Amino acid sequence: MKKLLLIVYICLATFVFAQQKPTLFLIGDSTMANKENPDKNPEHGWGQVLPQFLTTGIEIQNHAMNGRSSKSFRTEGRWDKVEKQLKKGDFVIIQFGHNDQKFKDSTKFTNPYTQYRANLERYVNEARAKGATPILMTSIVRRNFNENGVLIDTHKEYPLVVRMVANDLKVPFVDMQLLTEQLEVSYGPENSKKLHLHYKEGENPYYPKGKDDDTHLSTLGAESVAKLALKNLKSLKIGLEKYIK
Repeated sequence: MKKLLLIVYICLATFVFAQQKPTLFLIGDSTMANKENPDKNPEHGWGQVLPQFLTTGIEIQNHAMNGRSSKSFRTEGRWDKVEKQLKKGDFVIIQFGHNDQKFKDSTKFTNPYTQYRANLERYVNEARAKGATPILMTSIVRRNFNENGVLIDTHKEYPLVVRMVANDLKVPFVDMQLLTEQLEVSYGPENSKKLHLHYKEGENPYYPKGKDDDTHLSTLGAESVAKLALKNLKSLKIGLEKYIK
């Protein structure tokens, strides 16, 4: 009887485990993060709008946070919360860079070829140790057109290091720098303002004094970036594609 109960228990445990949904974890900065008051706030992170493009077969946890770098995300204990939950079959999108550049802030700045690279490698290795699949992404570009209508890069060495780590450690990789550069250029110097937060004084009640922000995304911008990310994630064939609508 005890043996029979044990067999039943094992079968039930196996069934429950098999039914457990995978989780897509997002770690990164404000360009990916969830924003407060989404019904009123024009600003959206591209990770914030992901659920509408994915099936209910996968859970989403967006841990991206405004102003965080590959360094501060860990030192504040944010990665610990993710790592403790990671299980086999999960996915982790890693996208830092914007705030790693802040050389006037010692809590965030990382040297791209040393600290930044080591941080990315550590996230990758620790995710893999839990049986999860890490995915590296370069930062999305800023809307930074010069007087000749040329989009000028602002991230310097950081995207290159992401590419190097992805290549060396054989990590699934999406070049969001390239994809969003193409997006901005397709809209052009003036029209690309729609992808970001550009409002004159009194034009939007959330920004009564107006707003000129070329880094963060409008709803249109967030949805456009999310679609680009998912299209390329689908092509990687890492198992995530079956949850993309």
